[in-house]
Amino acid sequence: MAKDLSISSLIDTYSAVLTDNQRNVLRMYYDDDLSLGEIAELEGISRQGVRDTIKRGEAVLLELESQLHFKDKFSNFGSLTESIRRNAKDILAYIDSGGYTAQIKRAAQAIVEASDELDRFTGEEQ
Repeated sequence: MAKDLSISSLIDTYSAVLTDNQRNVLRMYYDDDLSLGEIAELEGISRQGVRDTIKRGEAVLLELESQLHFKDKFSNFGSLTESIRRNAKDILAYIDSGGYTAQIKRAAQAIVEASDELDRFTGEEQ
């Protein structure tokens, strides 16, 4: 059984909807990199039982992501916050240098656009 390592980030995002058993087995398999046999021994179930639990848990996670797209949206947060941080620092530098009205306006507009994108995700319009 080949591991789809993107499942690890889905586990982090959606683990609350998994059963305790699914969450535990998936974390052992993906995060702790245990084999089916090792998990079966620890859990006291068959290798097939472990595999079935993994497949059911993966199906739940993939279905949620296909409907909600949280993983993709959260991955975009890092670039948005970096853009906000960079533009805010630019504004401070332009203010310290005096003048630079066009650059300040451009950096402020970039901050507004990044904030608007974050608002669209959270559903809050300003």
